[in-house]
Amino acid sequence: MSRPPLEVADLIRRAGAAFIERNGQWLSWKHIKVLLAIARCRTAALGGHLDQCTRCGHRATISYNSCRNRHCPKCQTAARERWIAARQRELLPTRYVHVVFTLPSQLAALSLQNKKVIYDLLFRASAETLLEVARDPLVSSPCCIPGVKSLDSIPMSIALFPAVGCRPITPTG
Repeated sequence: MSRPPLEVADLIRRAGAAFIERNGQWLSWKHIKVLLAIARCRTAALGGHLDQCTRCGHRATISYNSCRNRHCPKCQTAARERWIAARQRELLPTRYVHVVFTLPSQLAALSLQNKKVIYDLLFRASAETLLEVARDPLVSSPCCIPGVKSLDSIPMSIALFPAVGCRPITPTG
């Protein structure tokens, strides 16, 4: 399998130090630890080993060890695919809807300073809203609660975008 021309680790190695320096006021040690792990993943910094064919004894070039960090896209691709396949097997044969509750942009920066408080409020408000909609007899297709909620804090763009995504089950097939 050939290596893509650019990987996340390449970006972190090139710009990670400057990113950490510019954003150090809100980055935690956990964030920095992840960036460092991804930067070192499958490099000489983590050591390596020689792979050898059990049939013919052919030795391949050195294989560098992986970081095994749960946030590393290179290490966790196979695990993520297995997890997604398992979740897809659990899905009910019905329609799902994706509902997103977004924090107003004026409060986005506040979420960096008070993550627990802000996200707890966002989860609670989204749950109360869904329950209120589900109880409304005038809603043409009310949601069947429960749903699965997840924190959607990293969108396609790099801008801060705190949101809660919810996939409530609809009663129609």
